[in-house]
Amino acid sequence: MKAYPLVRKMLFMLKPEAAHGLSLSLLDLANKLGLLRLFLGKPVIAPVKVMGLEFANPVGLAAGLDKNGDHIDALAACGFGFVEIGTVTPRAQPGNPKPRLFRLEDDEAIINRMGFNNEGVDYLIKNVKRSQHQCILGINIGKNRDTTLEQAVDDYRSALSSVYQYADYVTINISSPNTPGLRDLQHGEELGRLLSCLKAEQTRLHDLHDKYVPLVVKIAPDLEDADIEQLAETFIQQKIDGVIATNTTNSREGLTDQHQASEQGGLSGRPLRDKSDHVLGHLVIRLEGKIPVIAAGGVFTVDDARRKIALGATLVQVYTGFIYRGPALVRECAAVNS
Repeated sequence: MKAYPLVRKMLFMLKPEAAHGLSLSLLDLANKLGLLRLFLGKPVIAPVKVMGLEFANPVGLAAGLDKNGDHIDALAACGFGFVEIGTVTPRAQPGNPKPRLFRLEDDEAIINRMGFNNEGVDYLIKNVKRSQHQCILGINIGKNRDTTLEQAVDDYRSALSSVYQYADYVTINISSPNTPGLRDLQHGEELGRLLSCLKAEQTRLHDLHDKYVPLVVKIAPDLEDADIEQLAETFIQQKIDGVIATNTTNSREGLTDQHQASEQGGLSGRPLRDKSDHVLGHLVIRLEGKIPVIAAGGVFTVDDARRKIALGATLVQVYTGFIYRGPALVRECAAVNS
């Protein structure tokens, strides 16, 4: 879409969260008028079979852009092989106070501390039911901010039960840096207990709906090698269906925009690439081919996607790269295996 650089320039004149809302509304309008199909053409078809699902191509949209599933059809029309919506929590919550989204243009990065702002699982399900999407749909679930870590499993189990029959796969988000204490669920007995309960719930829901929906876990990039090894061991033991590597980072290493770098929140974009690639490569080795990995973090070019595939990823997700480069990035990366 050759006009996108001009569109982005205009959107970037607005505050980030206002630009986010406006861009999605414009995308919806363009889709309803048939303009996306006209300007973008047919999506790249490069089928990939993972977790028992057939993806039209290996490039997906990462969670966070469409938290409530308000824009599924328009986003799918951008050529994604799969779209992941959320993070959604059992109950609606406003998230953190504004401003909570920051654009670092020189670094081609974003810092966010949104805090799982969403309208709740029931609202999201209504949107999914109304949508006419053709691609694979993932739903990313989390716990409410006021739910203690000791009770977190109840939130995840409730959300899983609610979204199960409407999702092609469900992602368990235990790696956002913007919900206090959430990342503690990535370690030790807490992780084993959580995953064991959710796998049991998956079995129950499979029997109830006669449909197997894979469970995927999204992990942080701020992990030591020993942590990654322990995670891999737990994922194999619990028979998790897939892993997304990675979420946003707390690191500010290498940023040129030092003023914005002082903002709290998770960093995404180009600066995340190397850190995410390290976690990806180490994780793939430790999983020994037993669990597929979806790569996310710093994908701005087809070479970035190609490197993640070479490191062992089966699928790739984009988010910040999509904001900076638009739908052209999706088409380029969708043909990564050709």
